[in-house]
Amino acid sequence: MKANSNVAVIASLVSETSRAAILTVLLDGRFHAASELAYMAGIQPQTASFHLAKMVNANVVSVEKQGRHRYYGIRNQEVAQVMESLLSLAPPAQIKSLRQASDDKALRYARTCYDHLAGSIGVQLTNALLRAGILCEDKEGFAVTEDGEDFFASFQIDLEQVKKKRRSFSHKCLDWSERRHHLAGALGNALLEKLLEVNWVQRLPNTRAIKITSEGKRGFKEVFSLDVEDEQG
Repeated sequence: MKANSNVAVIASLVSETSRAAILTVLLDGRFHAASELAYMAGIQPQTASFHLAKMVNANVVSVEKQGRHRYYGIRNQEVAQVMESLLSLAPPAQIKSLRQASDDKALRYARTCYDHLAGSIGVQLTNALLRAGILCEDKEGFAVTEDGEDFFASFQIDLEQVKKKRRSFSHKCLDWSERRHHLAGALGNALLEKLLEVNWVQRLPNTRAIKITSEGKRGFKEVFSLDVEDEQG
């Protein structure tokens, strides 16, 4: 059988510095205009448009049109998982300013990984679910126990609806900053959406970092026995 050399096409996309920067920005799971991605990647808008066209053609990035405007986002969870895995192998970014140090600390503490919670809080939450017997580990990733079914029902997450989504239900995602696994897949997304809905966490503009609210600090302590009071960056 002839080896599929097309993997080199994808590898070449990620190996270019500006494209890698754009994909890292898009790990926030949101859609962005080319001009916004150019600013965040530190390149010219024309350069960003050139790179985005290549990634759209390779089915790595998707585009949505609204009138005359175009907005770009990572195509799916699989692309995000590959990027997160590559980040776990990459050397840490060089910190050159106090602002960079602060941003890096916030990302490592709590962030989105495409559409689920990552960083220290993401890993801590996953471990809390395992300790409480809500989740258990299997060969494929994580599985919901009988106690877990009761918990998610009480937390107002409809597991049957979550399972109907055309994607992995509850797989492991290697966290690049913690070097441990956090909960991903449809269940990881449903959990993040619930945390946003009850205002335990909030998205921040122009970053993947997630803010833990005062309600969230109380909720994480009461429901998951996680003390995040003194660690918020």
